[in-house]
Amino acid sequence: MPSPSFPSALSSRLRAGWVAALMTLPLLATATPVPLAVLGDSDSHGYQDTVSFPPGSPERGGAHRATTFQWTEVLARLRGDAIDLGPRAVTGQRGIVARALRAVGIDARAPRKHDHLHNLAVSGQTCRDLDEGPTRQVPTLLRLMAADPARWQSGVVLIRIGVNSFGKAGDLDRLAADPDDAVVAAVIDDCVARIRGAVDAVSAAHPGTRFVLVGIFDNSHWSRYVGRWPSPTAQANIARGLDRFDGPLRRLAADRPRVAFFDDRAWFATRWGGRDAAGRPVYRAVPFGPLQVTQSTGDVPNHTTLADGHAGTAWNAFWAQSLVALLNARFDLGIPPLGDAELATLLAPAPAR
Repeated sequence: MPSPSFPSALSSRLRAGWVAALMTLPLLATATPVPLAVLGDSDSHGYQDTVSFPPGSPERGGAHRATTFQWTEVLARLRGDAIDLGPRAVTGQRGIVARALRAVGIDARAPRKHDHLHNLAVSGQTCRDLDEGPTRQVPTLLRLMAADPARWQSGVVLIRIGVNSFGKAGDLDRLAADPDDAVVAAVIDDCVARIRGAVDAVSAAHPGTRFVLVGIFDNSHWSRYVGRWPSPTAQANIARGLDRFDGPLRRLAADRPRVAFFDDRAWFATRWGGRDAAGRPVYRAVPFGPLQVTQSTGDVPNHTTLADGHAGTAWNAFWAQSLVALLNARFDLGIPPLGDAELATLLAPAPAR
């Protein structure tokens, strides 16, 4: 584990790297940036949200918060001229306040957070929160889009949700024993229906809007769980059980030209690997600037996963890189690709202007 002075130790190499990296950056798009909205949970909720994660708290990077970014924040920082997630602002009300306002006919966004305006993802959300509860992400998104419908005709909505509904340890225990477990299957089917409903509701109001539907991550590969479900049979059962979610989303993308599917499980396996035929962890290290990022936990950015269990900067940076590639391949958006050298600049504080 690097010492607490890790950022200082990196600074000399990164300072020199800044100039080289900036000289190789592609020119940013000059056309109107593509509006991008996000529905989801903590896999998309911005880490720099000072309302939800106050400065000094151990969450979302702790002492390394300044260089710990969600994938949305990577895009805003490196491709803000091509992708528009909206301005960063404090929006929304606490759930109890939002419910009270709605009771008297006043639309209210919930919860209160400091994030990009188009990012409706909230930590802890389940698929039910797409259209129920205090947040009601889809109705909130429709109100936001109604303020500028012409612009959202060329926009993108990304939906990444489900892990809190059926991806926790207890759910994986059930799938490991039976990939067709009735309890988990019912939850997955409900999630798929709600996501399909979200696509239909937005499409009805904004027919030109495009969608990215993100498949479920297999938490048996989460750094905290790599010692669990060690048998090949358990691994195969979990994968088969999770196919119940990914399969319908993949088919929806195949049937509709304005829908893309992001295979999160395949993405992770391609980048960091997985387990061998005996179910043992055989993850590889991935270069990220001067670092080798391993499948491990900690706030220093050479770990895949933060101390609070969420994806680290390297994970989110490479995920954003792959998302840009998918958007270009599926929708021909012409967003400048994100290069590895450019991603590595996230390890250093932004240069003075």
